[in-house]
Formats: sequence, C-alpha cells, structure tokens
Amino acid sequence: MLLGNPPTPQACPYPYTNHNSEGLDVTVKFRLGSTRLSEQLRLINCSDISGPPSSVLCQQCIKAGCGWNINRCSWADQTEINDSVCQNVPSGKNFSIPEISSITPSVVSFYGRNHAVLSGRNLGDVTAVRVQADTDCTPKESPVWDNTGFSLTFHIPSSNIKGVVNVCLLLPDGRCHGKAKITYSSLPSCTNITPSSSWISGKRKITLTGSHLNFVEGVMHSPTMQEVRLPRYISSQNLTYDSPAALSISSSTVYLKVANETLTCSRKLSYYPDPEFTSFTATRTGKDVRITIQVIKSSTNPEFQQLLIKYGDKSVELENKDKSPVYYFLMLILVLLLIPAIIIVALFYQRKQQRLADKMNKFVEDLELNIRNDIRQGFVELQTENADLLENVGTIPFLDFKHFASRIFFPENESLMESCIKDISQDVVKIQLDECCQGLSRLIQDQLFLTSMVHALEEEKSFTIKDKCAVASLLTVALHSNLSYLTEVMEVLLKDLMQKSSNAQPKLLLRRTESIVEKLLTNWMSICLYGFLRETVGQHLFLMVSALTQQIAKGPVDCVTEKALYTLNEDWLLWQAQDFSSLKLKVLFAVGTDGEVSEPLEVNALDCDTVEQVKEKILSSFKAKFGFPYNIPLRDVCIEYEKNGLFLPLQEVDASSEVIGEVTMLNTLKHYKANDGGTIKVLSKKTHPPLSPQGSLKDDENFSGKYFHLIDPDVDEDQTKNPERKKLKLKEVHLTKLLSTKVAVHSFVEKLFRSIWGLTLSRSPFAVKYFFDFLDTQAENMKITDPDVLHIWKTNSLPLRFWINILKNPQFVFDMEKTPHMDGCLSVIAQAFMDSFSLSEMQLGKYAPTNKLLYAKDIPKFKQEVKMYYKLIRDQSPVTPAEFKDFLHEESKKHENEFNEAAALKELYKFIERYFTEIKQKLDENGVPAELKEQLQHVKQSFDGLKSCSWS
Repeated sequence: MLLGNPPTPQACPYPYTNHNSEGLDVTVKFRLGSTRLSEQLRLINCSDISGPPSSVLCQQCIKAGCGWNINRCSWADQTEINDSVCQNVPSGKNFSIPEISSITPSVVSFYGRNHAVLSGRNLGDVTAVRVQADTDCTPKESPVWDNTGFSLTFHIPSSNIKGVVNVCLLLPDGRCHGKAKITYSSLPSCTNITPSSSWISGKRKITLTGSHLNFVEGVMHSPTMQEVRLPRYISSQNLTYDSPAALSISSSTVYLKVANETLTCSRKLSYYPDPEFTSFTATRTGKDVRITIQVIKSSTNPEFQQLLIKYGDKSVELENKDKSPVYYFLMLILVLLLIPAIIIVALFYQRKQQRLADKMNKFVEDLELNIRNDIRQGFVELQTENADLLENVGTIPFLDFKHFASRIFFPENESLMESCIKDISQDVVKIQLDECCQGLSRLIQDQLFLTSMVHALEEEKSFTIKDKCAVASLLTVALHSNLSYLTEVMEVLLKDLMQKSSNAQPKLLLRRTESIVEKLLTNWMSICLYGFLRETVGQHLFLMVSALTQQIAKGPVDCVTEKALYTLNEDWLLWQAQDFSSLKLKVLFAVGTDGEVSEPLEVNALDCDTVEQVKEKILSSFKAKFGFPYNIPLRDVCIEYEKNGLFLPLQEVDASSEVIGEVTMLNTLKHYKANDGGTIKVLSKKTHPPLSPQGSLKDDENFSGKYFHLIDPDVDEDQTKNPERKKLKLKEVHLTKLLSTKVAVHSFVEKLFRSIWGLTLSRSPFAVKYFFDFLDTQAENMKITDPDVLHIWKTNSLPLRFWINILKNPQFVFDMEKTPHMDGCLSVIAQAFMDSFSLSEMQLGKYAPTNKLLYAKDIPKFKQEVKMYYKLIRDQSPVTPAEFKDFLHEESKKHENEFNEAAALKELYKFIERYFTEIKQKLDENGVPAELKEQLQHVKQSFDGLKSCSWS
C-alpha cells in the first residue's frame, strides 16, 4: 500500500472510435521508476447498452462500469454507479416469447460475421443474441438492431474452436428463449488471383481461388485499406469482384475482410497504365467493313469483347465475331467430310442395334414363356392340390415320459439330460452319497428354506438365466415324487413374481423365461399335460409333420442348402429350381450274400434327386410300407441301377461328375440317365463292399464350399454348355409354392390346432383349469380388472410357454430328427398358432412378410375359437383341491422310478455350495428357525466329507 497524497487522475489520448459494440480489449502499459506494469482492460461504449428500462438492463450497465440516469445507461462520472439504484427500476411488462426460424448465414468462420440476419416470431422485445458453446463457461452476447419484430440484425461473435454453438434470444428481464445453431468452420484462404494484373483505372473482373471464400464479406487492397469491394460472385472456392482504381503503377496486396479481421492473399495484383487508343481505319470488303484500331502497347493485353458504333443519335453494340472467310471455308469443307462419315456410322449403328434388338426380343419372349409356364403350373397346382398324403405312416414313434421330460427340462445340456434319467444300471447307489442326498432332499422339502434359497440365488448378478433354468429343472427332478409340494412352492414363487411385476408392466408377466419359477412353470405344464399330449394331440402333431415332410419331398430339395421348392417359409424357398420329372422306381433289397433279392418295392423319386436323397426316400418308403425301419442304417446302404442288364453303382461323386471352377456337382438320377420304371438294388456295404468305398460327403467340414446340387455356384461359365440351367428364374413367381404347400397340409394344421384348444368330453385338462383359476384369483386379489391382462397371462403360461415349444420341436415328443428346413416351416405354423391368441389386429399390406400373409385369412376364425376356448374353461366347475391333489399323486406315481433324483440333488448342491454365504444371509433375513440353519450346515459337512473320501 502506498501512503501519501491521493493519486492524481491521468489521461491518455485514444483516437480509435470505431470499436465493436461488445467492447474493445486493450492492454495498458505504464512505468513507475524501473518497474513496468501492464493491465488488460475492456473499453465499452456506455451508449451501446440500450433498450427498454428494466432492472436487468440497469444491472448490465452498472457491471460494465457505466452509470444509470433517467432510465438509461450513460458515463459513470455523470450518474449513480451504485448497484442498489437498480432496485427501484420497474421490472417491465410481460414479454412475448420469441421464436427463431432461421439465421443467415448459419455457417461462419472463426472470426464470426457482421450483419447476420435472424428471422422468427415475437422478436420485438429482444435486446441481444446470446451465443454459447457447450464448453464455454461464459456466453457471448451481441446487441441487435433493425428489429422489425420478424427479423433483426446482429453480429456473430468470434470463436476459438470449430463446431456447433447454441443461440438464444435475450429479453429485457434476463430470460433467454429460442433455439438455433451456428456452425464455426475454418478461416478462408486465397491461393491464386486470375488475372494477376489490372489497369490503373480499375473495374477489371478479378477472380480469387481458394477455400472457404463464402465466408468473405469484402475485398480490400493496399494501400487504400478503407475501400471495401463487395463480391460480384462468391462460392466456397471462387470469388469474383471488380478491381479498385490505384493511385500509382505498383503491386497491390489483396486482403480478405472477414467480420472485423483481414486475411492476406498469397499472391499480389499488379497495376499497369490504362491502354491508349490513338486512331482507327475502316476498309470496305464487299458488304463487310473491316475496322482497324491503333493502340499503344499495353502490358495488360486487353481483349475486346464488345464494339459500340454511334451514328447520329443512335448506337449499336456488336459482339466479337472475328471470323475470316478462310475460317468459313474450312468449316464448309469439314461439314462436307463429316456428312458421309455420319451416314456410315449411323448405318453401322442401326444394324448393330437391330441385331441387339432381335436378340433382346428373343430373350424377352423366352423369359415371358418361362414365366407364363411357371405361373400356369402354380395355378394348376393350387386348383388340383389334394390331400393324397399319408397313405401309411406306420407306428407313431412316441418317446417315453422320461426322455420327453428330460428334453423339455434340459434342451441345451445333454450331460444333465443323461445323468438325470434313471436307467436299470443305476439302481445301486453308494450309501454315502444317498445319505448326503437324503439330507439335502429333506432340506428342500421345507418350503421356507426352498423359497429363501430361490430368492437368494436370483438376487445374485452372476447367477445367469442358464443357471436359473438348470436349477428349476433340477428341482423338478428332485421333487418329482412329490408334485403336490412342488405345485405349492411354484404358487408361492409366482405370487412373489406377480407382486414384483405389478408395479411395472403386468402384461409382461410370464412372457419370457427370466426366473426360476418361469422355467418351473414350463416343466410343471410338461409333466401335467404329457398324458393329454400323448392321447389327444400327439397323433395330429405327428400326422402334420409327416404330411409336411411328404409335401416337401414332392419337389426338388437342394442337398447342400436344404432349400426346397415346396415349403412354408420364404427363406427356404428353392426358387432357382429347374424343370424336373417324377420317376417310379422298382427297388429290390438284397437278401443274403448269394444274390437273392426281395419282391420289388415301388418308390417315388425325382430325376434331380441325389444318390443320398434316393437312399433316404427308399428307406422312408420301406418304413411306410411295412411299419418298421429297414435293418441297415443309411450310412451302410449302397445302391445300384440296372442298365442294359448290368447293375451300375451309384455314387454321390465319381469321375463323371460335372465340375464348375473348383466346385463339383453332386450326381443325380438324371446324371445317370435313370428312366421311369427303372430298377434299383439296395445292398449293404458290410456284405457287399463297393470297389471304391465312399463315406458321407456331408462329413466334410467344407461340404457346402466343395459341392453344389441345384443352386449353381457363383462361377463364370459358358452358358451354351447347359442352357436349361441358365434360364432366368424369378423368386416372386414361385411364391405360389408356399400357398400350394399350405393348402396341402392345411387340414392337418387345423386338426392339430383344434385338438389343442378343443375340450375333450367338454372338459379341459385338470392342470389347465386349475392354473387358469389360480390366475383369476391372483388378478382379483391384485385388483386387476382389465380382461386383456388375464388373457395375456393365460396365453403366456400355456400356449407360449408349452404348446409353442412342442409345435416347434416335435423331436421332444417323437423319436425323429428335425432338419433346419423343417424348423423354418414349423416356425411359420407356430407363428400362426400364436397369432390366434393375440388380442391385437394385424395390419397387413403388400410388403408384409409372407409367413404372416400365408395364414392371414385363417387367423380371425382361429381367434374366435380361442376366445370360446377360454370362456368354456372359465365357465367349467372348478377343480377341488382334493381332486387335483389326487391327480398330481397319480402323475408322480406313474413315473416314480424314471428319474435319478440323487444325481439331480448332487448337481443342485453345486449351486448351493457356490452361493452358500448368500443363501445363509437370506435365511437370516427371513428369520428361519435355527434347526434349518443347522440342517443346512450338516448337509454341507456331509458333502464336504464325501469329497474328502473320494480323494482318499
């Protein structure tokens, strides 16, 4: 602190008056003795802070260092500069909320832009425009002028960064409204000037070349920097303007004016004296007049573009057409030479076009003929399709209960599936293991422990959905002998789940399998409905799958991709299939090793079938004829075709196979020239080993890359070699095959659906009635009155959770294999089944998926049947607890020795051991008796002892 006389105010002249309305940043430097000091200041013109009087405007004025007097901002030495004076200023009126329509321009350089125009609505009360980037701590405000209420003018401030900033409009009360964007981009640059010279009087058209030149507001020349030339034409890369007049002959630096800054061009513009014209002479040549103008040589090389002729009080303006007679003569010669050349080229082109047109017409005619034939064939099939399928399907190969249940319980875990099925060899179990399992069995028979354990496991994030399904299925196996208790536990867990879901979306309940109880419900339905499935639905399901298999086999099936001409799924449609013929083959089966054969068996095949497909059809026909499978597996079967009295071995690939590029075509009956009524002999590879043994080609990992069947590989090939295969095929033409397949199997699908939602003897299965009543009771307890919620609950618990699983996976019910193609077809049928239970109306157009369109007309009828099905179940007399308990007891008793409960308990303990601490904590939270905790600890010690014994 300095002591002494008060300081004397000092002043220094400041000549610059044209500063920005935002203020001018200046640096003040002064010296005290040997000490140099500097200070950054911002000079603001107090008169620029203007607008309707308000407390906000007053505070803005005071903060800027100005003073407030008579409702306006002025210099501080004339007025009050105390902030308290603003408290007496009225707050003003209610201002209209401004809206921004556009900002022109909205893309500027780092330096900003002067005189930007903002358009919108309710702009009359706007005092400033606020600009702020996301990373700015302090916004920038720019005053406005020329405010008409619909548009206003303001300066876009400069920025230090590229990117987009937000813009809003400031009202006198300090609020900021509206939303718009301004983009900051790179600075403009000038790299070239064309032409690089001008006469001293100026007005020459100059073009600047560079980048971002559309940000330039004007062009200035040295030394007269005050003069700004406005561009005549401007774009991002070019800018055109008229050069200004120069004071002397010299080089001038060109500057680009961007907002309040200037940028220097890399090239300079040179000024030269104006050209001087001394005289002219006129010479008449025929009807033309040649005028010669004498000019003193000029460095600017002027080019005359127009000529002004005055006579009397009239004037004529002529364009430059300096063409001599020689020029016209040469042009005439050129035209005379071009005419014959054009005629020759036109004739050649016309002949070539005619040949091309003839070729295209022939191609279009062939294409039209093929499409007509395909459409007619599709129409004929639709009109003549009959249900001539299933002459004899033989015995239905039902799986027994334990194999059915294990495939439902463990669909993706084959090891658990095998370990939980109790075979005859597993009757004797170690006593020590039995003791451990018996302890765990007694523990899970306690409902409080079991529900606490389930909740503890589900609260762990590391406990995956796969783990939940495994625990639910293990509990089902372990408690299968006491289904009544399992049902009670399931009801308790379902009530807990409903309470958890009621606060969110009750319609989503049971839609997915994301908890133990949801998988438990699937298993419970499978156990309780197995009898109904086998006695009522199973036959219809098998007939539907068999009919679908036969319909697919009626047309070509690509052996590599498994796509077929007859299918229900568009993704599996073999629309590239060529023409084919049906063959009836006489098949003889070798008996013994002495050449004896059986009676002939008639087998239907196609000439496009591969050798492997012919074998499959022979064995399928054998099973349909005799009711049992052939005693030799497919892999050990070889076939021979009789030709000219000799039997020729048929192989998938041999030396005569067609090869395209590096891909080999599989041999077909057509390749071997097999005829209708031909004879084929079936041999066993073991008793009649082939000369050149060949395993199954499908065992090759690169089977689809090495071989092809009906779909040609993407390899260029001479089309003249096999024109039949090169016919253009359209997928849309073959969509009728989907409908043809649907018509062929529709009666089987309808019977299957109605066997599911039909009521045998006017009564639904016990489990369905019992569980639907349970859902009705819970909805009533939870005060749910929306009937759609109950409908969705029942649909999610029965059709979606059980029947869809059965429809899509017949291999769970029967001893059969499901191909990927069959899976695609069954998905379409399952979708139609599920749509029948939907409450929403389908809006289908011409672009709707074919799997939806295929059953679109049948769904409304099915929906009415489903509603009646739900109503009849609701109107039935309820199942008494005693009746249902007897039913569950009978189900347990039927299959009491079919599961390995000890193996299931052992697997279940692995989860208990992994989350032992969490389970114990949950038991403490639920206040279980101490005996249960001791029992749990005892089970742990027993299993630990079992481990130590197994090591010793």
